[in-house]
Amino acid sequence: MTGTIVNTCAIVVGTLVGTVLNRGIKEKYKVGLYDALGLASLAIGLNATLTNLPKSQYPVLFIVALAVGTVLGTRLDIDGRFHRLVNRRSKSSSAEGKGSDASSPIAEGKGTLADGLSTATLLYCIGPLSMLGPVISALQGDNTFLFTNATLDFVSSTIFASTYGFWMILSAPVLFLWQGTFYLVATLSSQAVSDALMAELLIVGGLMIMGSGLNLLQLKALKTLNMLPSLLVPVAWFLLKALF
Repeated sequence: MTGTIVNTCAIVVGTLVGTVLNRGIKEKYKVGLYDALGLASLAIGLNATLTNLPKSQYPVLFIVALAVGTVLGTRLDIDGRFHRLVNRRSKSSSAEGKGSDASSPIAEGKGTLADGLSTATLLYCIGPLSMLGPVISALQGDNTFLFTNATLDFVSSTIFASTYGFWMILSAPVLFLWQGTFYLVATLSSQAVSDALMAELLIVGGLMIMGSGLNLLQLKALKTLNMLPSLLVPVAWFLLKALF
């Protein structure tokens, strides 16, 4: 649980820092920070993919997983539903009308504390780093994904707290419970998760993290949330293989 604890503490500390900087953080610093984190995400995602590709027993499975998962995610419109929900919560549409930078990872529109909390909780919890990270931590003892997510969440929580205030800290226990659930399920089912399956998940997850990095760098607007079902395809394949 080390990675999850660090991730939770990062949100707490980021919130405290943002509360001190209650006049907000200039856009140029936000852009610079997210550029740096985008590069880091690219490097970590690429490393995860290249490290595990030689371990793959099915070299084309990750391609099939991404194709099938993305089609399913696009059909369900996961990315669109998520962003519409976030936009409603953060009132970014009204902020955009006032000339804010809609391409920023976090909109500058001011709303209620409830708006801020719901938006932050969604951003902290939904994504490959926050969902795959606890699983890798539980099964392999590797907290790289969670430490990366902690850094991203530290920056995000600082910005949120500078806008909405100290009580944004309430999103920290929600993240802890969310990631703790993934960690617990992975620990209880560890005997059923083989090294081969973990390699496939890391290949797909690594590519998705690279996509998140491209989004942070604003090089390509990839709908990575639509790719989340891709993580289920290797699981389904190995289940079918075990049954038949």
